[in-house]
Amino acid sequence: MKSTRIPIALQQAVMRCMREKLALANEKLKVSYPEPEVNYQQRGTSAGTAYLQHWLIRLNPVLLLENQQPFIDEVVPHELAHLLVFRHFGPSVAPHGKEWRWMMESILGVSASRTHQFKVASVQSKTYPYLCQCRDHQLTVRRHNKVMRKEAEYRCCHCKTLLRFKTS
Repeated sequence: MKSTRIPIALQQAVMRCMREKLALANEKLKVSYPEPEVNYQQRGTSAGTAYLQHWLIRLNPVLLLENQQPFIDEVVPHELAHLLVFRHFGPSVAPHGKEWRWMMESILGVSASRTHQFKVASVQSKTYPYLCQCRDHQLTVRRHNKVMRKEAEYRCCHCKTLLRFKTS
């Protein structure tokens, strides 16, 4: 798989934001958390992921290139807040619970939004149509292949019936 090249100026903007927010958190929390590792290996429609035990933030290079400053302003603090909450409160807190919202708003000074609103057409993978008794569903390639290999079955969370592949 070909990796997306991120211009150095954009990487520097990401790191500047991360360092500013980390310094703010360290000052307000009266701690000295180290700088997390940041890489650009996130794939799919997720803008970023925080790997708590590894003190690592993975960012989606395609969405970063397409959205630049809004991505930096929203996603970098969002993922950093996950790491800070893990270090400050421990592992037993809800991913987007009150501790995370507090960290985002009171400590980092950023609006606490759980999901991004970026256009994802360029990073969205092919889906397959499935049906149940009440609606249409779209399964990812991975889930569709599991169904085809008879390794998994999926049910509608509303009517509880088994999803079946829609053949034309």
